[in-house]
Amino acid sequence: MAFVITNKCINCGACENECPTECISPAGEIYVIDPNRCIECGACANVCPVDAPVQM
Repeated sequence: MAFVITNKCINCGACENECPTECISPAGEIYVIDPNRCIECGACANVCPVDAPVQM
């Protein structure tokens, strides 16, 4: 299952820079992950300072 970014997101952008498939983008106050492009690598979760990305 793809990762999703929860409302814990602080809009720092660390996840977007780390994503190898470029499936993370800003959407207002938080970032979002395109589930059709997410390869479930966990790179976003590894760099997030607030543990916002979770695997669904």
